[in-house]
Amino acid sequence: MGTCTGISLQLLESLTFGRVIATLFLLTISSFVVDIITKPRYPKSIPHAGNGDGLFGIVKNWLGYVTKYNDWAAEGYEKYAKKGQSYVIPAAPSRPSDIVIPRSQTAWLLELPDHLVSTKEAHRDMLHNDHQFFRLDDQFPIRTVHKHLARNLVEMIPGVEHEIKHAIDAVFGVDTENWKSLNLWEAWLGIVPQVTNRILVGTPTCRNQEFLKGQIGFADAIVTNSFILNMFPSVLHPIVARLVSVTNWRQWRKAHKIIGPVIEQRLHDMARKEAGDPEYENYEPEETMITWLIRQAIVEGLTEELTPEMISKRLLPVEFAAIHTTVITGHTLMLDLLTSDPKLGYLDAIREETTAVFQEAGDAHWTKKSLSRLHRTDSAIKESMRISTFATGLTRRKVVAKEGITNEQEGWHAPYGSFLMLNMAGTHHDADLYENPNTYDAFRFSREREKLETEAEESEDPEVAMKAKRLGMVTTSDSYLSFSHGRHACPGRFFVAHELKMILAYLTQNYEIKHLTERPQPMWIGQTIVPPLDAKIEIRRRKGTV
Repeated sequence: MGTCTGISLQLLESLTFGRVIATLFLLTISSFVVDIITKPRYPKSIPHAGNGDGLFGIVKNWLGYVTKYNDWAAEGYEKYAKKGQSYVIPAAPSRPSDIVIPRSQTAWLLELPDHLVSTKEAHRDMLHNDHQFFRLDDQFPIRTVHKHLARNLVEMIPGVEHEIKHAIDAVFGVDTENWKSLNLWEAWLGIVPQVTNRILVGTPTCRNQEFLKGQIGFADAIVTNSFILNMFPSVLHPIVARLVSVTNWRQWRKAHKIIGPVIEQRLHDMARKEAGDPEYENYEPEETMITWLIRQAIVEGLTEELTPEMISKRLLPVEFAAIHTTVITGHTLMLDLLTSDPKLGYLDAIREETTAVFQEAGDAHWTKKSLSRLHRTDSAIKESMRISTFATGLTRRKVVAKEGITNEQEGWHAPYGSFLMLNMAGTHHDADLYENPNTYDAFRFSREREKLETEAEESEDPEVAMKAKRLGMVTTSDSYLSFSHGRHACPGRFFVAHELKMILAYLTQNYEIKHLTERPQPMWIGQTIVPPLDAKIEIRRRKGTV
C-alpha cells in the first residue's frame, strides 16, 4: 500500500506545467496526423487550388483557410471550372477538401442517386449534427416541411402579414416626426424570428421574447460551434463538442420551458379529437409546425416522436435554417438597396409597385396571387441574393458509396467520404452569365420578365410565359444557386419569398429610410460570411400611415 502511494506521489510531482503542455501539444499533433491519414485521398489528376496537398501545403492550407478560402475558390473557378474542369479546394483542418464541380457538370452531380452521394450526410458533417442537434438528424422535420408547408401556405399568408406589421412597428417605431437610428442587424433579428415562428409555433408564443432569444441563441451557437469544431481534429471532437455544445443545451432548455407546455397541450387536444371526444367535435389545431410534426409522426407510426421534448428538438433545425439565412438575406438586401445610387429610385419603384398591386387586387390582405405579381420586388430580392452571397457554396454532396464514384467525363474517381460541391459565389459573379456581375442591379430580372410577359400576351405562347415565370426568385437553376438546386433545393423557399416581399412592401410603404453613402463591408471567415453587424440606418415613419 505504501509503495503504491509513493509511486502515485512521484507521478504527481513529475506532472509539471511544461510536461502537461507538451503532452497536450503532442496529443493535438498526433490527432491531426490521424486526421490526415484517414481523410479520403483525391486523384492527382484533379488540380488543386491553394497550396497543394503535400505535408507543408496541407499545413499552409490550414493556416490560410480562415482568410483565404474564398480567394482560393474564386481562383479555381476562373482557372479551372470555367473551362469545364473540376478542382480541389482546401477545407478546414478537420474536414476533407472539397472537389468543386464545374457548372457544366451540375446536372451530373445533382442526378446522382442518394445511395451514392448524400445531401443529408454532407449537412450532418458540416453542422456536426451528432454533437449539436442532440444526435437527431434533420430528415423527419424536412419531410414534414415538404408534406405540409406548401399545402398550408396560402391560408397562412394573412397571419404572417399581421405578424410582419406587428414586428416592424415594434422594431422601427411609429414616430412620424423624428428620425430614428437603428442597428440594422438587430432590427432584422427583431423581425424574422417572430414572423418565422408564427408558422412554427403559432401565437402567442411567436411573440414571447424569452422563447425567441433561446432560438436565436441556439442558431448562433450552431454557427460558432461549427467553426470551432472544424478547426479541431475530428479525433478530438467528442471532447471538444461536449464542451462547446453546453450552449446548445442551455438555449434549448430556455426555449423548451416556454414551448413545452404548449406542445403538451396540443398533443392532448389532438389526441382527444382523434379519440372522438364530443367536447372536441369542433376543435381544429392551429396550423403550425408543431401540429404538422404530430400529424406526420402519427402517419409514420413514430410514437417516440410524440413527446414535448422530442417535438421541441425537432423544431431546432428548422429554426436554425429559417432564422440564420433569412436574417442575413434581409440584412444584405437592405444594404444593397440603401447603398445604390438614389437616382436609380429602387425604393420608390418598389413602393409604387407594392402599393399599386395591393390596391388593384382589392383584398384585405396579401394573397399568393397578388404577391406573385410583385415582379420588381421579387427581382430586387433575387438580385441581392445573387450578388451578396453569404457562403461560397450551399450545394454539397458526400460520397457514401463504399466503392466511391467515378466522373466519366473527366476520368477521375472520388473515394468514399469525399465531398463534392458547386461554387455558388463564382457562378453568381460570372461575367459570362451576368452583365456587370459585381453591380447590384435591382431590376435585372424583372426587366427581362416584364418583356417576356408582354411577348407571351401578344403571342399567346405558353413556352414564353413559362420562361418569364422561371425568372422568379424561387426558381433555381445551374446559374442561380441561392436556394441550392435540384431535388434537394430548399423546401422553405416559397415561404421565404412571400415573407421577404411582404416585409419589403410594408417597409417601403410605411417608412422613409435614408440612403447610405458607403456600403459597410462584410468579412469572409472560411466558407461563410460575417455581415457588418455594426451597420446602422436612419428611419422615420411616413406621415399618415399610423
